[in-house]
Amino acid sequence: MGSVVAIVGRPNVGKSTLFNRLIGERKAIVDDMSGVTRDRHYGTGEWLDREFTVIDTGGYVHGSDDIFEAAIRNQVEIAMVEADVLLFMVDVTCGITDLEEDFAKILRKSKKKVLVVVNKVDNNERLVDTHEFHRMGFKDIFPISSVSGFGTGELLDELIKHISVQEEDLTNLPKIAIIGRPNVGKSSLINALLGIDRNIVTDIAGTTRDSVHSLYKGFGHEFWLVDTAGVRKKAKVSEDVEFYMVMRSLRAIEDADVCMLMIDAQEGIQAQDLNLFHLCDRNGKGVVILVNKWDLVEDKQNNTTKKIIEGIKERLAPFNDVPILFISATEKQRIHKAIETAVEVYEKRKKHIPTHELNEFMLEVINQNQPPAIKGKYIKIKYVTQLKGNTRQFLFFCNLPQYVSESYKRFLENRLREQYDFSGVPLRLDFRKK
Repeated sequence: MGSVVAIVGRPNVGKSTLFNRLIGERKAIVDDMSGVTRDRHYGTGEWLDREFTVIDTGGYVHGSDDIFEAAIRNQVEIAMVEADVLLFMVDVTCGITDLEEDFAKILRKSKKKVLVVVNKVDNNERLVDTHEFHRMGFKDIFPISSVSGFGTGELLDELIKHISVQEEDLTNLPKIAIIGRPNVGKSSLINALLGIDRNIVTDIAGTTRDSVHSLYKGFGHEFWLVDTAGVRKKAKVSEDVEFYMVMRSLRAIEDADVCMLMIDAQEGIQAQDLNLFHLCDRNGKGVVILVNKWDLVEDKQNNTTKKIIEGIKERLAPFNDVPILFISATEKQRIHKAIETAVEVYEKRKKHIPTHELNEFMLEVINQNQPPAIKGKYIKIKYVTQLKGNTRQFLFFCNLPQYVSESYKRFLENRLREQYDFSGVPLRLDFRKK
């Protein structure tokens, strides 16, 4: 991953605003409500042709019994372990608080490079006030305004002195997004796969607000795992924070190669699950359905899974050629099978069939099952080719493309799926006049 830079500090000092400035996009949720950033999330920053990974953490809160504040504290401690450089962010308008004195002791013990970033310095008087922060015992103090960008150039000049050159390019690795409604177990699956509490996991719906990228290496596979915020019904999206959360999930689908759609085994497939599935389909993303919390289902019979699979596929139609796995994220049941299946779908999504082979097979299928005549007109399909690109798209050249029925298109798609195994991959069939 190259060098990792973590932005740490107490809540509401402007960490997410700096994060957005360093990575050059609005990725972190920025809100005046204290403690909005609950999970760490990642982005890539660049300065003078040097790339580095930036982690934005939740605000560090010491000695609190609050369930989220305890989890946020754990997030910061994990980020401190992962990072090569720590940006300790403070607020010039507040001076040094007791929290920050405690935090400074922890950071000094970490033996990591620490740059103190004094935020909200937007006039000369506040610039003078930054000298107070030398009292915390750190050599490097950088006055900035994360909103206007003042001082960030000097901060970045110093930062890149302490980062190593990225050894390998991970940007082309597959991205596998874990999507689903709130509280179906997405973060639990990530934690089970990575063996570390990378995400806050509680029983409160909507805990994960941001999508979090984690690098997965294991069992011969390497890719980005993306844990997305749970998508809620539109009527419930009232706060600005909720709005960003939903948008993050939708963008994660657009950016992913394969989506693992988690549904709750006890609740079955819901309308929102179908909305997410159709969004994956429209965007041409690979899909694997994970029926989670299978361990909690009582009175399972020999044919229970078969009935559930039939019920799910009936609701997914017409595109229902997707793998369906029954897992338990908390019990770690079949979670590696889920990964293997997602990687298989990723490989299928890249599959390209040589034109001569495609024509040899499909023209024979068409010859044996001619498209039905419309108003006495006969449709003649002469040639088929697969287009290049991220979606599996097939172009059929014929004399009367406007008369090819939807049922015949589905027939051809099903023959393609049977012959070349495109399970989990949306296919596009277009008909044009030669």
